[in-house]
Amino acid sequence: MIRLLFTLVSAEMALVLVLLFRSPLRNLVIKVMDKMKEGKGPVISKTVAGTLFVVFISISYNVMEIQKRSLEGGVLNPTDEVLMANRILEASLMGFALFLALVAYRLHYCIKELYPTTRRTSETAEEMKLKPDLKHHDLKEHPKRATASR
Repeated sequence: MIRLLFTLVSAEMALVLVLLFRSPLRNLVIKVMDKMKEGKGPVISKTVAGTLFVVFISISYNVMEIQKRSLEGGVLNPTDEVLMANRILEASLMGFALFLALVAYRLHYCIKELYPTTRRTSETAEEMKLKPDLKHHDLKEHPKRATASR
């Protein structure tokens, strides 16, 4: 299980790194993520995330049970120490995997939705700066009219 979780965390870290920097691979990953969000993709991903979360809670509960046994007995035996260390490693890897999945999802959203919107608004702002202001232009040509309107 630990090897699978390490592989999952490594793959998600690579995915986040690919999404952070512009490259042809980023465009491919964005297209694949777009396809995953169509059809039954969101249901499957939410089911997998929910299952991981439930297993994460279960492992955390097992760690708490081992700690409770050590408090009752006074001393933690070597078997329980190994079990607890193993469970804590699994729980932390699952938490990292869930967090990185959330980061990858939000990065995809930012790239697809927010960046084009901000680019359009900045282009519109630049166009507004480039267009001459007619009221300002009128005031420069006719200073008498400017003082009369005050």
